[in-house]
Amino acid sequence: MKTPIAIAATIAMTGGALAQDAFADAIRPITAPTIFDLAVPRTQLHGFYMHQSMPSTVNTTAGAVAVGGSFDVYALQFEIALNERTSIVATKDGYIDFNPDNNLSKQEGFANLGLGIKRALIYQPENKFVLSGIATVEIPTGESEVWQGEGDGAVNLNLAGLKLYDDLQLAGNMALHIPFSDSQSLTGAVSLHASYEISPWFIPIVELNWFHTFDEGDGSTTFVNQLGNTVPAIAEFEGGDLINLGSANAGENRDTVILGLGFRSRLNDCATLGFAYEVPLTEDQDGLMDDRLTVDFVWKF
Repeated sequence: MKTPIAIAATIAMTGGALAQDAFADAIRPITAPTIFDLAVPRTQLHGFYMHQSMPSTVNTTAGAVAVGGSFDVYALQFEIALNERTSIVATKDGYIDFNPDNNLSKQEGFANLGLGIKRALIYQPENKFVLSGIATVEIPTGESEVWQGEGDGAVNLNLAGLKLYDDLQLAGNMALHIPFSDSQSLTGAVSLHASYEISPWFIPIVELNWFHTFDEGDGSTTFVNQLGNTVPAIAEFEGGDLINLGSANAGENRDTVILGLGFRSRLNDCATLGFAYEVPLTEDQDGLMDDRLTVDFVWKF
């Protein structure tokens, strides 16, 4: 006969398993990977490759300036679940290969590091609903040649939600980037995700990301290896999810809206492969994106 302690342990283990099974089919968003995370705490590796084409010209206080070209990002994020409601996350890292066609310098180097914690504030496996808070610190360890490593770092605060309806998944995220110095801009983002599992191999995805500048920065002494640090002084926009220019004139174009279309494929119970293509719905000259292709791989264990 089982003791009361053994019965309680069995119930606890079964409850944990049921909770995990409720979210077993939840898939990670693909776009804006440094800020748009899955609300469910879990142990996983997330590798991605990103190719972003830049507009042929961008708007500045000096008029339209030719840029063009593209940059590539190679990154590996990780998450370690401490229990069903809490995990440690590494949201930003990787290597950037920056290749503009005009004016700016071709450079390559490491991105900043972002580390923190995810905590499920509302965890309802019986309703297949999760609302989580995510807090990370971005450490300026990157290289200024690729628009990283400047300022005193920042804290990133996110509120991420997830709701599953059979084969339909809805997810959302609100993010706030709060710099520790005025060399970066205070920015925020709202991200939305919808997907429907037609088959394990084909799960179409629609995602929308809205980036907003709340308060312009003063990056006039930063990024000296790119046009002698004049970019933050003349750019009339901010850099989106990966780059914070500290643009003094970002108030001219505070909002950037990006539409992403793609799909995920389940390779097995633990691994998925994702593809997404993004284009701006706002004027591409008021940002750094003409279009973007992202390919990612998620392995949960």
